[in-house]
Amino acid sequence: MNLKLELFVLPVSDVDRTRAFYEKAGFRLDLAVDVSDDYRVVHLTPPGSEASIIFGKGLTTATPGSAQGLYLVVTDIEQARAELVGRGVEVSEVFHDGKGVFFHGHDAGDVVHNGQGQERIVGPHPERASYGSYATFSDPDGNGWVLQEVTQRAPGR
Repeated sequence: MNLKLELFVLPVSDVDRTRAFYEKAGFRLDLAVDVSDDYRVVHLTPPGSEASIIFGKGLTTATPGSAQGLYLVVTDIEQARAELVGRGVEVSEVFHDGKGVFFHGHDAGDVVHNGQGQERIVGPHPERASYGSYATFSDPDGNGWVLQEVTQRAPGR
């Protein structure tokens, strides 16, 4: 049995502003339906992804901006960051976690100890190890995204 995660609901406050942000970031518009003043749906897919996001009005009771740690896996972190920045998206500098391989959070600065055993250091992972380099950005409501560089996966993946 395959269980494919293909859709994530984002809590947002302004549908049109959010749609413009994700389209500017290069997400493909799959569907936009205005059923009524109280029910709107926008469905977009990141470039190269099988998973999509959906947001709108009347879809969720979650607080706008409360979705955090949404990972977008890329094969070249510097190229992906440059493309987003070129599209007008504010993206952090590339960084790596000096004490592990799974970073979460949006702290800024050259070295940040986040109290959870993580150490954010500016620059890609020194060996460019898969799962080791990151950059972050947020949508207009503060929903937080993480770019993660993966160049080699475990066998069978």
